[in-house]
Amino acid sequence: MRRTAQIVSSFRRFGVYLDGAMLARMRSRIATGVLVVVLAGVPSRALADLTAFVGVNLTPSNRTATGLAVGIGVLIVGVEFEYANSREDLSALAPSLRTGMVNLLVQTPVPVAGMQFYGTIGGGGYKEQLGDRSETHFGTNVGGGVKIALAGPLRLRLDYRLFALKGEPLESKPQRFYAGVNLAF
Repeated sequence: MRRTAQIVSSFRRFGVYLDGAMLARMRSRIATGVLVVVLAGVPSRALADLTAFVGVNLTPSNRTATGLAVGIGVLIVGVEFEYANSREDLSALAPSLRTGMVNLLVQTPVPVAGMQFYGTIGGGGYKEQLGDRSETHFGTNVGGGVKIALAGPLRLRLDYRLFALKGEPLESKPQRFYAGVNLAF
């Protein structure tokens, strides 16, 4: 109340008389103006991309990994949802691995020489299976890569991930490398 009285007396010095309702409207207009200025600084659209990939699961032996990832980002931070599958190889005692991960992505805001570098960390579910033995649990991953401009919105994506699988998997730290076709929209 004291602050309001100080504001009112300041305006009276200049011959302007304010009542409580006028002061409330002024505060509301100032707050609206500040909100407009803040929102004007936020990008008007988010950037999204879709990646279809083929790669190799390196642990314990090389096996084909395939998958799909979709992400959305604003400036340098993004979120990505990824599904990947590697088949089992009984002769090498290498289990199949299916992962469904949600990742936080931090990337360069603009491409540098046509390349956009990124780092990622996330977690989600996995299912590992070898013969009759199966383990389904939670896992985390960390990795990084680069998206290389090809033509228009089409990019080549190269990615490396290191997983940490919880529970009792046969392979608790699998590694994966992939190359994928990335479409930005």
